[in-house]
Amino acid sequence: MLLQSTETFWLWQFLGRLHPLLVHFPIGLLCVALLLELIDWKRKSSGLRDATNILTWVGAGSAVFAVIFGWMLAGQEEASGTNLEIHRWSGIATMLLAVFAAVAQRFNKRGLYRALLIVTVFGVSLAGHYGAMLTHGDDYLTSVLPNSDDPVEAKGSDEPDFILTNTGALNPEEVQNLNVEVRTILAHNCYSCHSETKTKGDLRLDSKEAIMKGGEDGVVVIPDHPDKSELIRRISLPKGHKEAMPTKGKRLTEREINVLKFWIEKGALWPDGKQKSIYRVAQLEPRIPELPAASGDIIQPIDRFVNVYFQKNKIAWKPVVNDRIYIRRVYLDIVGLLPPPEKIEAFVADSRPDKRERLAKELLTRNDDYAQHWMSFWNDALRNDYSGTGYITKGRFDITKWLYTSLADNKPYNWFVKELISPTKESEGFIKGIKWRGTINSSQRTEMQAAQNVSQVLLGLNLKCASCHDSFISDWKLADAYAFANIFADTLLEINRCDKPTGKIAETRILFPELGEISIDASTEKRLRQLADLLIQPKDGRLYRTAVNRIWAQLLGRGIVEPVDMMDNMPWSEDLLDWLASDFAANGYDMKKLIFKIVTSKTYQLPSSSVKEAGDIMAIDYKFTGMVRRRLTAEQFTDAISSAFNPMYADSAIVYSLLPKTIKRKLPFARAGFVKNDPFLTSLGRPNRETVSTSRTSQANLLQALELTNGNKFTETLKRGAKEWKKRYPASDTLVTELYRRALGRDPQPKELIVARKILGPTPSEEGIQDLVWAMALIPEFQLIY
Repeated sequence: MLLQSTETFWLWQFLGRLHPLLVHFPIGLLCVALLLELIDWKRKSSGLRDATNILTWVGAGSAVFAVIFGWMLAGQEEASGTNLEIHRWSGIATMLLAVFAAVAQRFNKRGLYRALLIVTVFGVSLAGHYGAMLTHGDDYLTSVLPNSDDPVEAKGSDEPDFILTNTGALNPEEVQNLNVEVRTILAHNCYSCHSETKTKGDLRLDSKEAIMKGGEDGVVVIPDHPDKSELIRRISLPKGHKEAMPTKGKRLTEREINVLKFWIEKGALWPDGKQKSIYRVAQLEPRIPELPAASGDIIQPIDRFVNVYFQKNKIAWKPVVNDRIYIRRVYLDIVGLLPPPEKIEAFVADSRPDKRERLAKELLTRNDDYAQHWMSFWNDALRNDYSGTGYITKGRFDITKWLYTSLADNKPYNWFVKELISPTKESEGFIKGIKWRGTINSSQRTEMQAAQNVSQVLLGLNLKCASCHDSFISDWKLADAYAFANIFADTLLEINRCDKPTGKIAETRILFPELGEISIDASTEKRLRQLADLLIQPKDGRLYRTAVNRIWAQLLGRGIVEPVDMMDNMPWSEDLLDWLASDFAANGYDMKKLIFKIVTSKTYQLPSSSVKEAGDIMAIDYKFTGMVRRRLTAEQFTDAISSAFNPMYADSAIVYSLLPKTIKRKLPFARAGFVKNDPFLTSLGRPNRETVSTSRTSQANLLQALELTNGNKFTETLKRGAKEWKKRYPASDTLVTELYRRALGRDPQPKELIVARKILGPTPSEEGIQDLVWAMALIPEFQLIY
């Protein structure tokens, strides 16, 4: 609604940060006022009394504002629960108490004033406490108290713990599990100072031999004797002790110390043979899970897997969204454009039961619109841009024409990958990387960039840490990263650890030897061809899981695995992920068929949900309930303004020279995905493509707020558009109706029409039109994909 035009993202972000300040402000002021009043009670000082008067009135006023903003925020952010109600009503009560205290003071009722002030201070503190529980969790205080167990590390009370109960010999499986726990504790707490990368005190704790050897101060582990082991003594010392370990950061929990004691007590056991990883390693080969049974209207395969997940997590299916929400959602997701008003009305009036499937199929046949939208996603991921570092010096090459053609032709994903890794002249920019001018560190040489980018984008794993030293977050070693980078190199690479040469020449091998071997003596061109052939094999399930997870994340706001570049993380539904990947392969690696299957599922059509904080989407205990509500991307927002009101970019801004020759007649207007980056697009989230970017934040920010309120680009667009709209629509009601239909896909409501008339007047002015469009462009209904 137009009445909500001030309720923009940036305003709510601002109020969300202002509200805690307004809560803390009266707490401080009223506490000081109480202190001064108690002092004045003894001294009878007029100066103190005046100061108390001022502090009380200002504190009461800020409490009023805190309650107003808090009430607004609670409604906007859809917060709920007992803590919210206590916070809300204790806030209102203390606001009233503060006001009554100020009034009592004004009429010189000192006894009543003091009593009210004391109660107010306690009340506002209580309200603040429950507010903190809303924003930081119920355990925001208890979690940092001494001897409080780490909730993430602690085992559930219903989980049997052989470490605390076993008094006999351990079987091989128990030895393996214990070893994994011990190495996990050491990795998370000790490796940063005591590993191959950094060996403080000549002590390493990343292997059995190193642990038993000890450091410059002697042996740290004596098998069978935890009471005599220096390691246990050091980690058991109180925080702040000069010999306590770790020296900084979080201390080990009581349970972690007990695990290490138990391990030493059992003889510091280490299993024979290959060690089990302390990190989760996703299965490489594909898997086809059994399809769950259909139930009622839960027929589509995706919905069947989600239904199993919902039943397990006690989540009820909600009714699907209405036709207006669906058509806008699917238009923006497939072609990146707002649906025209006439299409919306025809779709709503259509009574055919399969109309949503028909719509999705129709949109997916619009090859150029599809390519124009998905170009931005792949440009981000493949580090392709139209200007920037390296292009002038020829140290970087674009893949724009190849990428556009590949998307428009719906090139099968296995061939898409093959041409990126074993490239033609047009597609070589991805693995060529950026040849930086001047001195760079060894982990950023072009061969290592290729290894990092291929592993991140195509395999969903992070080699960046392992490009400098052994990774702290996975099993990948420096030698693995250099061996993979050697495939892209014209000459064998010397391993550099933290930018220092080691004198060792790296091997040449693929990251997953199960897929096959690379010919060491072959030319670079042949090695790349071999690598491409090995990676696109049907048995490389990881490649195709990574691809379908990225598409799922684009369409539903969060991946089945999150972050999308860490595919070893646990998916919220492993069966769904594996089935999607196997179905993708069975359908010829066809991206459009994958998208069709997702957008026609009941799961995709569920109402969107929101998260209070950006970090909640990555939470370990995240529960999937449907699409995550998200903000239009920079390109979607710009194209929406261009199509609904006035083009933001002139045709001359398009990078025609980089695109196929036929592009001029295929662009409906100057779409933002084909212009060089500028401050406006940057503020709305278009990334710097000098590094891989596989996801964009949907969180509004201050830069966006400034650009949309005072930025030159948006302002000039509104000015130009206002002139044209004034000529075409001399009557206010006609102008408002047309603008609502184009921007929001509906007619204005009576209240909105009344407000719009006040803005425009009987005869629209250019300034009034600008104000109206600006207000409409910033409301959630326009900015969000619901």
